Amino acid sequence: ERNQADVSEAKSGRTDLIFLIRFRHCCLLRNQRCVLAYLYDRLLRIRALRWEYGSVLPNTIQFHMSAEEVEWFNRYKKSLATYMRSVGGEEGLDLTQDIKPPKSLYIEVRCLRDYGEFEIDDGTTVLLKKNSQHFLPRWKCEQLIRQGVLEHILS
Repeated sequence: ERNQADVSEAKSGRTDLIFLIRFRHCCLLRNQRCVLAYLYDRLLRIRALRWEYGSVLPNTIQFHMSAEEVEWFNRYKKSLATYMRSVGGEEGLDLTQDIKPPKSLYIEVRCLRDYGEFEIDDGTTVLLKKNSQHFLPRWKCEQLIRQGVLEHILS
């Protein structure tokens, strides 16, 4: 407001205020850049939270977010879900599944309950009976691990 008042006076003939007006304007632009950099950093951190914690944030983290940040998180979550459904056929592709590449393509699993025959891509079938152990492709087992049929045996 003070700058605008000085601009009005400078237009009426007080040229000594031009340097002061220019200095204040540069300060305002610098403050604006700092605020925008801070907000952009917050946005990147909130986006990283979606990849780290999944679609539901813990209350301890959500407590420190403003209502606008929570709204932005929810919109980003929906946008990412829509994109993952559109890629990868009928089931979609879960991009958040393996953030770090797996060390091996095959894993050792133990069957927790009787499931029956399970076909692998090369055409072989494996009989999944309770307490049996198998060495199967990781990507083929992940759904059964989530359903509680198989358990990943860590060495």
